[in-house]
Amino acid sequence: MAVLALSLPGTVAAQSDNEEELYRQLELFGFVFDRIREEYIEAPDDIELIRAAIQGMLTSLDPHSAYLSPESFADVREDTSGTFGGLGIEVTMEDGLVKVVSPYDDSPASRGGILANDLIVEIDGQQVMGMTLDEAVSKMRGQVGTDVDLVIARENADRPIEVTLTRDIIAISAVRWSYEREIPIIRLARFSGQAYAGLERALREIMDAEDGPPPGIILDLRNNPGGLVDQAQFVADAFLSQGAIVLTRGRLPNQSARYDAAADDIDSLITDIPVIVLINGGTASAAEIVAGALQDHGRATLVGTRSFGKGSVQSIIPLGFDGAMRLTTARYYTPANRSIQALGITPDIQVLQDVPEEFRGRDEIIGEAGLAGHISGEEEEEATVGSSVYVPADREADNQMQYAIDLILGTESHDAFPPDPAAIVANMRSPNGAASTSN
Repeated sequence: MAVLALSLPGTVAAQSDNEEELYRQLELFGFVFDRIREEYIEAPDDIELIRAAIQGMLTSLDPHSAYLSPESFADVREDTSGTFGGLGIEVTMEDGLVKVVSPYDDSPASRGGILANDLIVEIDGQQVMGMTLDEAVSKMRGQVGTDVDLVIARENADRPIEVTLTRDIIAISAVRWSYEREIPIIRLARFSGQAYAGLERALREIMDAEDGPPPGIILDLRNNPGGLVDQAQFVADAFLSQGAIVLTRGRLPNQSARYDAAADDIDSLITDIPVIVLINGGTASAAEIVAGALQDHGRATLVGTRSFGKGSVQSIIPLGFDGAMRLTTARYYTPANRSIQALGITPDIQVLQDVPEEFRGRDEIIGEAGLAGHISGEEEEEATVGSSVYVPADREADNQMQYAIDLILGTESHDAFPPDPAAIVANMRSPNGAASTSN
């Protein structure tokens, strides 16, 4: 007790010093703000100054926190609803430039040859350096049918690439499916508000086919940048009848939660159907939640290359008429308590693509660990080498898909397919071990 009594004055003094320094820094902010208003060469917009300061605070935290102006907030709502006007690219900010994470399927960007890892340096003749991410995105969106001139910096390219794209309605079809060698391939491109409804419709159509249930289902999550966490929960639940889907942990009690699967008619419909999930370096966030949950429960075999490694949750906090703030509030964990932040999910079976010469060396992305200012992973190890994002347009040349089909048809075999529940339990104690094959 004596020790505690002696330590209190120091603790109180430290808190007092911290608060005093905080108030001093706030006074400094006020001083700088006033000098800019009074002495800058042109009278600034006070509201824009304050918004820029807020943006600076948030972007200094990590690559995913940001201030959303009223216009940007409206764009986010359009984006997550699954319909908006623009070019169809998932982007982030890196070293002051807009970096392409992934172009959406069948979008102006993908049709125009935009690739993952491309850096957008100019938009309609205006340098991107100095813009915020929201400003750059706003310039790329606009009236359908109008053109946008982009200048792209691409690794190993001799000179900047100039491309003109025509804005289109980006009505993201979250789910599309078709047969390849009699095996249904469900392509889930993004976790918009339409994701679960599209998946449910696809699964019912597949199971109602005249030929009867298929010998297996392939869920393609490659280059899926994520989206709404609740949609990821619903999608994972479609394949699971019980157990945890995802765990979240933040600083506040209400930011920590566990989301469980429940038995329903969808998972009972496909309970005996083997599932293979395709992942690669562009599989991120909500897509990693689904892949991790199905892997941990032994419900699916993961084939491809390591995922992106975005293991954080962003909350959109409305600010009334002033827009909103996107704030990183929690980490998420797979059912086996794995944090994939900055490390990603390792597939059960690694399969590499045959990358054409013109893309070789530009087909890989380090992922979250390669973003400046990223939140460090809880594991000592982080991703230090790239994971491929290349997916051939020709399915016959798609090694990952063809290998998955061969596994289902039995022309290829691997210990990881179908999953062994006992092995899965053992793997939970050593979560990142993976078998490997090359194609």
